[in-house]
Amino acid sequence: MQQTVYESITYSAPCPDCAAELRCTGSHALVGDRLQWDVASTCSACGCRLLACGDDLPRQRRDQILAAYGPAKLRVSGPPTKNIAVMRVLRAEFDDMDLVTTKTLLRRLLSGDYTGTLPEMELLARKLRAAGVTAVATRP
Repeated sequence: MQQTVYESITYSAPCPDCAAELRCTGSHALVGDRLQWDVASTCSACGCRLLACGDDLPRQRRDQILAAYGPAKLRVSGPPTKNIAVMRVLRAEFDDMDLVTTKTLLRRLLSGDYTGTLPEMELLARKLRAAGVTAVATRP
């Protein structure tokens, strides 16, 4: 069984019911082979409870996680013959992107210039490892 990889943050937001300050807790996780996120909060002034979750991490939460933890990198190594396998995984993962974009992303991966949240990088690393490519998600 694969380990869950997650990052969590706390932040403030106005309560939608009374405008008091909410203390919110959010997380982004890789559970098995799926990315998921959630946010939970309870207003101490009026008791309003909020819970939101989904698969596609909202841009604002992603930016907060990256600001809190910094970007994770995906390190790929191996002989150049593995580049074809990497490109296949990238095209499958990113909705069959065109060849030019795939090659550009491959260059970014090989140079260590591809970053994201740790759960995002670990998901791609797992898919690459399943295709026989040595890949590790790391913090710089």
